[in-house]
Amino acid sequence: MAKNPLRFRTSLRRLLVPGMVLLAAVPLLGNSAFRAPEKAAHGTNILLLGTDGRDTITAEEKRKFHAGGVACDCTDVMMLVHVSERRDRVSVVGLPRDSLAQIPARRDDFTGKERPAHPAKLNNAYAEGGAQLTVRTVQDMTHVPIDHFLQIDFRRFLDAVEQVGGVEVCTARRLKDSATKLDLAPGRHRLGGGRSLQYVRSRHVDSSADLGRIQRQQRFLVAALRDLMSRRVLTDPEAMARVGRTLLGAASVDQGFGADDLVELASVLSRVPLSHTEFATVPIADFNPVIEGVGSTLRWDREKADQVFAGLVADRPLIPAGQSPRPSDPPRMQGYLPVRGSSLACR
Repeated sequence: MAKNPLRFRTSLRRLLVPGMVLLAAVPLLGNSAFRAPEKAAHGTNILLLGTDGRDTITAEEKRKFHAGGVACDCTDVMMLVHVSERRDRVSVVGLPRDSLAQIPARRDDFTGKERPAHPAKLNNAYAEGGAQLTVRTVQDMTHVPIDHFLQIDFRRFLDAVEQVGGVEVCTARRLKDSATKLDLAPGRHRLGGGRSLQYVRSRHVDSSADLGRIQRQQRFLVAALRDLMSRRVLTDPEAMARVGRTLLGAASVDQGFGADDLVELASVLSRVPLSHTEFATVPIADFNPVIEGVGSTLRWDREKADQVFAGLVADRPLIPAGQSPRPSDPPRMQGYLPVRGSSLACR
């Protein structure tokens, strides 16, 4: 990615609003850095990266919320967020971590040696070369130019959710996960930071695995946004400044924006109704044959995926006007259609 100085015109600030508030709703909230294009002709594309690094939370939190284990230093969450040119629509496409990817050729930062392009799971791009290599990999796979990226971790997610008083989620069926120990009865639940982390990390609830987890993450995004809107946090400069400081934290890299920018961005996002948000997962065809050294991976439905990403590039809605498809729960591997944020919200 280019390393030109960042330029924060008001228009760019507005374009970044959805990405910033989405930070408060996935296992994310960590160091962020992003570049500004010379001109955003067809909206803005933001890649959200949720890493599995857990050294920022305490031993007690790991035990209490079952967030221990050995981290692979890779990305468990990848979402491509498109903000329309008119700032009146937000489209979010989940990218499963086990998608088969072709990691681009690069020079190793540590050894200085050239490494050829090679197949790997998509989440391994971060382990090999951090956010920069992940962005290159996703751009190659989607042909969507990524204007900004945000890399995120457990600590700031926990703290931000606690700071806004938790997030209310709902479920029509029992959600029980053997790994995270999530156990939610049907109904509504207000989750604090730790239980929210369990909710968005769970992938052993049913046979939908990571696809189900992506859908729950998207439901959590909608719930968090709805909560922030209803409690008027987005339009309260003082409250948003506090949240902004928590989100940004003391980073070792240039964040590219400050808490005051988040206040302005949140104000813009507060004017985007949930019915003008769209959520999808990249269309999946099936599993690939097992690849030695890579393992079991998901194969994208290339034709359908290309249609989705071409729509983002052209700044077109994922869902035709007048339609409001219902989400399948749990989602199916094939046929998981885009849905409006309003259809993922608690009723």
